[in-house]
Amino acid sequence: MSPTTLNLVAAGVFLTTLMILGGPALDLSPLVPSALTVAVLALATGDRFLWNGQGGTLLVDWFANRSAAHRERVLHHEAGHFLVAELLGVPVTAYSLCAWEAFQQGQTARGGVQFDETQVQAQLSQGQLSAQLFSHYSTIWMAGIAAETLCFGRAEGGGDDRQLLLNAVAQLRRANPQGVPPFAVQQNIALQRARTLLEQQAPAYRALVEAMRAGQSPDQCRTAIAQATGAVEPEPLQR
Repeated sequence: MSPTTLNLVAAGVFLTTLMILGGPALDLSPLVPSALTVAVLALATGDRFLWNGQGGTLLVDWFANRSAAHRERVLHHEAGHFLVAELLGVPVTAYSLCAWEAFQQGQTARGGVQFDETQVQAQLSQGQLSAQLFSHYSTIWMAGIAAETLCFGRAEGGGDDRQLLLNAVAQLRRANPQGVPPFAVQQNIALQRARTLLEQQAPAYRALVEAMRAGQSPDQCRTAIAQATGAVEPEPLQR
């Protein structure tokens, strides 16, 4: 069961407990909390086995995206991934800014930027990863956090991104414990590389944000990046 679904189940159990404790005072039938418990467990089970936990993600994401501030953070976060991937020669194949968009595109209901990871996953499955690939992908994974920090002062998202880097570092350290720096060091290096790229290409980043805000295709977003890349601009990214 996904963490999101588990959280929803926990919320349902908490609400049921409150109804049981407060039911007598409110003259509430004992059948109500019982029915609620059955409904929550049935929905959670169905979500787990029929939708692979995506239903809970869609529900939570729907509530979160009612906030304009949250949508802006997601937009700037994903634009960071998109731009750094393109700058490092890893073409973006698709992107979505919410779980519902991702679900409509046939992706897992998480949203985000999708790029070709065939090469990196093939090497990681063998317990190895070339220095260049690791440098590129670790920078791409941390680019969302770097963009969010530059624009808003701190990052609220990026848990999945950190997990990708953590998994890669763990696999590499198993194969070469002494030759691979620990996760914290790798994360800081990747964050700094991503931050530098975003600051150097601030005009392209801003153009990309607007293109993604307008829902343009990946090819149209690439055109926006190309038109803005190299423009003179040393202004900070803070909004």
